[in-house]
This record gives sequence, structure tokens and C-alpha cells, in this order.
Amino acid sequence: MLDKDLYDRGMAVRRTVLGDAHVDRSLARATPFDADFQEYITKQAWGSVWTRPGLDTRTRSMLTIAMLAALGKDGEFKLHIRATRNTGVTRDEVKEILLQTAVYAGVPTANHAIALARSVYDEMDAEEAKG
Repeated sequence: MLDKDLYDRGMAVRRTVLGDAHVDRSLARATPFDADFQEYITKQAWGSVWTRPGLDTRTRSMLTIAMLAALGKDGEFKLHIRATRNTGVTRDEVKEILLQTAVYAGVPTANHAIALARSVYDEMDAEEAKG
């Protein structure tokens, strides 16, 4: 596969999952220091992995949420909680993912992730109420 094809496929999935506004902000903020990183994640994470046929986007989203919670990667975790509006993962499913996380990654880890998810959902609800 050509590098450009991989980038384009990755960008399409990245935009679908995270939304155009987030991706546009990320690309606009890119500097010579991190532009290569933006290209790398678009090709490798989004183009090579998220586009594979073995799992659908919704399942990949749920796995990503669980792993980010378990690893304590707060910023990316919150980003992927926000992305659930695009991936079709419900709040009840996130609740179940975080209960599962408590068993395998520890109660304090899940407790922290639940607080983060709740704050993101509160923000999303407030944005929706504003229209």
C-alpha cells in the first residue's frame, strides 16, 4: 500500500472516530517538532490498525477505552470517551468496561476513570443543552 493511501485511510478513520473539529485542531497546532508524529499516528494507529478488518470501529473503541483506563492515560482516555458519540459505544457500555477494568486493573484505576468519564459526559451534556 502506498504511504499516501495509508495516510488517507487513517485520516478518514481518525476523523470518523474523533471528529473533524478535534483532528483539525490537532493538525493546526502541529509544529515542525510534532508534525512527523501527527503523520505517524495517522498512518500507523489509524491507517494500519483501526482500518484492519478483524474488528469493527465500535469494538476497537471499547478496547481503547479499557486500555487507556488501565494505563492511566487521562488525556487520551477523555478523548476516546468523547469519541463514543461517533463510535456508537453507549454510556452503559462504558460503565461495564470500567467495571471490568476494576477487576483486572484495580479499583483505584477504575474509580479514577469513572470520575474522568463522568466529567466528560457532563461536558458533553452541557454542550448538547446549549445546542
